[in-house]
Amino acid sequence: MKNLLLIFAVASLLISCNANKNEQKSKPLPENQGNKILEKENLGQVNIYEGLLPCADCSGIKTVLKIYEGNGTMENYKFELTSVYTGKQPEKTFTQKGNFNYERGLEKDPDGTVYIFNWDKPESQRMYYGYKSNNRNKIFVLNDKREIINEETSFLTLKK
Repeated sequence: MKNLLLIFAVASLLISCNANKNEQKSKPLPENQGNKILEKENLGQVNIYEGLLPCADCSGIKTVLKIYEGNGTMENYKFELTSVYTGKQPEKTFTQKGNFNYERGLEKDPDGTVYIFNWDKPESQRMYYGYKSNNRNKIFVLNDKREIINEETSFLTLKK
């Protein structure tokens, strides 16, 4: 019986040593290598909108909005919004990243589209942009009721 326990103990020790070697071989790549490459591949097609939005206390907000549609599943819907407040020293840059969802219908246009950025966060952190069905090249800034703030000045233009 003692020999059987000894054999079992030695076998267990050998198996656990080999398991540790295998674990070391299969470590994930450092974040600055593999993970970022995979992340970029999964983001899929990107629509880039740019423009200068009005600002109450600066000369304008230079804005770039990137909408990544991933592989078409909601889990991969990502956005990146970069805003540069111009005309102040120093210029302030803000970048927001997160998830989005969308819904059909913008004001009286049932085929328009409304993007809900940060849809998975509290209402106070959500942002709304949308385009009309007859012009996807122009995306408007919307208020929390999903209404266009100002059709003449509060929009971005599709660049890519």
